[in-house]
Amino acid sequence: MDVRTAFFALLLVVLGVIATLMIAPLLQYVMAAALLAFVLYPAYERLRPRVGPRPAALLLTGFAIAAVLVPLLVISVIVLQTLLTFLNTADETIAVETVRDIARDEFGLEPDQVDALETAVLAEIESSVSGAVELAVLEVIGLVNTSVEMGLGLIVFLFLLYYLLVDGRTFVEWLGEVAPIDSHIRDELFEEVSVVTWAVINSHVLVAVVEGVLGGIGFYLLGLPNVAFWTVIMIIVSFLPAIGVWLVWGPAVGYLVVANDPFSAALLLLYGIAVLSVVDNYLRAIFVDRGSGLHPAVVIVGVIGGIYLLGIMGLFLGPVLLAVFKAGLNVFNRVSLEGDESDPTSEPQSTAASAVTPAPEQRLSEPDDAN
Repeated sequence: MDVRTAFFALLLVVLGVIATLMIAPLLQYVMAAALLAFVLYPAYERLRPRVGPRPAALLLTGFAIAAVLVPLLVISVIVLQTLLTFLNTADETIAVETVRDIARDEFGLEPDQVDALETAVLAEIESSVSGAVELAVLEVIGLVNTSVEMGLGLIVFLFLLYYLLVDGRTFVEWLGEVAPIDSHIRDELFEEVSVVTWAVINSHVLVAVVEGVLGGIGFYLLGLPNVAFWTVIMIIVSFLPAIGVWLVWGPAVGYLVVANDPFSAALLLLYGIAVLSVVDNYLRAIFVDRGSGLHPAVVIVGVIGGIYLLGIMGLFLGPVLLAVFKAGLNVFNRVSLEGDESDPTSEPQSTAASAVTPAPEQRLSEPDDAN
């Protein structure tokens, strides 16, 4: 390698590091836009001949705003409203009276001891409230900063989604030309990635939404409180195979038992076993086991690890990334085996050896000729 080539390679490395540092803060939005563009691309292919490429991409971007961003905003509002309602219903007077009754009736304390205990409880509550207010102020400041970052990330997400729909095929072809991979291997890799990605998307998004909605319907029919909030929670926990939605409806059965409503508890128990568990087992088996072949343990690691790495987007992106990695390993393994089977290096050696070494008949006949 001469000096100019080495300098050019070093320059590419430096520029690559800078580009990575620029993309890293927006990584979840970039990957989310790529995944959503992949999902919407078949619809884009159908709309493009009718309305043109850019109007089709614009329509699908607007659909993504209505189908993805607006529900996320509604979910955030529901969760925040439920938490605020819980905080507003919490009354420190009730807490103090409860402590007073327990101390007097259960432990038999004297009135002066009860007053001292009440004073201590009020002091702890006041200190806790002041600490909570200070923490809330800090969280509000952090929330403002996070909101600004999220707003910028969503802008990047929408622009990337639009341009990936319009120029996505050109971008993929450019990657194929730049990557040092044979064309048939590249096509096989893209096909494998497409299959496992669709399988994981269907198994996660479809199963989670169906289970969450069915669970919410059951909660609504049985008159449980905060149905919208618990529906959102059930959709989120449904992303975890083998754990899933029973994390919500199981404690709800216990809540109904404690609330002296055994009939509703029995109905919810039967509904969870007969409907929610069956939907989880069969739909997940259809889409995961027959599609991607991704083990449930790997899916759990992908979901939880994706949340740690990419935030809430990791629910979708984590398992997809692991599935894509597995697809790459499968293609590499098949290509390696085909290369070993077609390796001709051993055959010329045997041919050459047979040409140099005389056959047994020739070795036996040479003395006769000499005689």
